Amino acid sequence: MATTGHNRLTETDRKRAKRIHRLARLLDNQFRIPGTDIRFGLDGILGLIPGAGDTVSAAMAAYIIFEAFRLGVSRRIIAKMVGNVTLDWVIGAIPIIGDIFDIGFKANTRNIRLIEEEIGLQLSEL
Repeated sequence: MATTGHNRLTETDRKRAKRIHRLARLLDNQFRIPGTDIRFGLDGILGLIPGAGDTVSAAMAAYIIFEAFRLGVSRRIIAKMVGNVTLDWVIGAIPIIGDIFDIGFKANTRNIRLIEEEIGLQLSEL
């Protein structure tokens, strides 16, 4: 478990943190629309699949939350993370509007920021 006050992570925690950071990037920011600064990820692509796409994305986002719990993130922050994923899942299920929302809201990126604030480390630097 992370020692949040001292900004120290075990090697297992470092691997866990790197893994969820990479997953969040894949889900929210992996690709760029050519000629723009607009980034999107698998969450936006999977959202195009009616019904199942947003649920698959939410399951992958739930993994990030589970790993945050294992890193020692507080219940208050976990609750915020669940709220972000729930909002993304509910609105993401609305055709067209949900797809645009997925590209702009980036629940997983928001959740990574919450984890970083909680443990006092930039996960991208691990």
